[in-house]
Amino acid sequence: MLDLVIIGGGPAGYVAALRAAQLGGQVGLVERERVGGTCLRRGCVPTKSLLTSAEVLDHCRRAADYGVKAADVSADLPQIVARKDKVVEQLTRGVEFLLKRAKVRLVTGVGRLAEPNVVSVEKPDGAHERIEARSVLVSTGSEPAELPGIMFDGTHILDSNDVLDLQEVPASMLIIGAGALGCEFATYFAALGTQVTIVEMMSQVLPTEDAEISQIVERELKKKKVKVQTNSKVEKVTRQGDGCLIDMSGGQQIAADRLLVSIGRSFNSAGIGLEGAGLRVERGRVQVNERMETNVPGIYAAGDVVGKILLAHVASAEGTVAAENAMGQRRVMDYAVVPRCTFTSPEVASVGYTEEGAKQAGIQVTTGVFPMRALGRAHALGEWAGAVKLVADARNDRLVGAHIVGARASELIGEMVLAMNFEATIGDLEEVIRAHPTMVEAIGEAAHVLHGRPLHV
Repeated sequence: MLDLVIIGGGPAGYVAALRAAQLGGQVGLVERERVGGTCLRRGCVPTKSLLTSAEVLDHCRRAADYGVKAADVSADLPQIVARKDKVVEQLTRGVEFLLKRAKVRLVTGVGRLAEPNVVSVEKPDGAHERIEARSVLVSTGSEPAELPGIMFDGTHILDSNDVLDLQEVPASMLIIGAGALGCEFATYFAALGTQVTIVEMMSQVLPTEDAEISQIVERELKKKKVKVQTNSKVEKVTRQGDGCLIDMSGGQQIAADRLLVSIGRSFNSAGIGLEGAGLRVERGRVQVNERMETNVPGIYAAGDVVGKILLAHVASAEGTVAAENAMGQRRVMDYAVVPRCTFTSPEVASVGYTEEGAKQAGIQVTTGVFPMRALGRAHALGEWAGAVKLVADARNDRLVGAHIVGARASELIGEMVLAMNFEATIGDLEEVIRAHPTMVEAIGEAAHVLHGRPLHV
């Protein structure tokens, strides 16, 4: 009997397997495809590879601004996709190597919970295997969600998986949903030359981000000739010739060669024996406590399938907590300080409360905003769009939220995560000596602004 068997080899599952093995456990990992999950194989990594190609293309087109001559610059989409596939393959093999070195037993097949301590695996050749373990972790992830009445066809009506492998640049594309993924794909296809329209039901792009930050993102998308329609809803989609005709709320019709639906995720909890084993599942989400344990002792769940915060780094943290508890330790999951990143151009990164969220939580809010345009490093890079916004509690000067839009934002947010973890004040941020010229100087400058003593604006 194993100590732990895991169903699903994404960021929650494979990290849990490695951690349990570190603690001396005999571990089995069941995965229907290859390890890596949505993040490595269909999400974070492949999209960032595509976006990097788009960034290089944009820089080449602007080469003259840097005193560099570059002629006949164009995108080779098959080569861009091939590079993406190479990156994914290299990293997948790396995870497989780590699991092998940790002596995790990797089983390819579809796993389902046959009994509280038994996972049944249907293998690709039709054979079945029963794996017994003292504990079980369910980390089956999620899939792109469909809109009612708008069915994916893989050619014209696309989900976020389909769009990764397009071999031809569409002349036009409508994207439903201006969340992180929708805005990233808008950035990517606009760089390739596609006429992109992005529609969002809410009043702003990136609806979960601070309103001031979202306004900057929308402005930059429009500079890239992306048409942005907020407070808009798709009512009907009709196939028309080699494209789609989209009926919008208010009577507007939009024609597009391709339609990308990017409205969120649906949870992979059906058909794997969870209810039969007595697990509590609500609207597809497996219910867990702070130890990532389900209502059935010895059965844990982590990652997208629990429906908390659908981010790969959160899934890995949840998987680690679950693995340690399965191996007899006492750990609880803490969601208080979780960074969020969107890899548009410029990037967006945030942690903690938005200004409005802090006010709704009863916090006496004070803010400081510093524009990237005032940084020497931003001008040297030729990337001066964006700003840093800090949100603090006026009663104790404590940092409660940080929001960055600009070049390298996904890297800069690390300082803010550390600061919030250690309950830093704005005064603490002011006292830090940062290298010059760097983008991270904007954080200290925003702290000065918040305290009413700006130096460089």
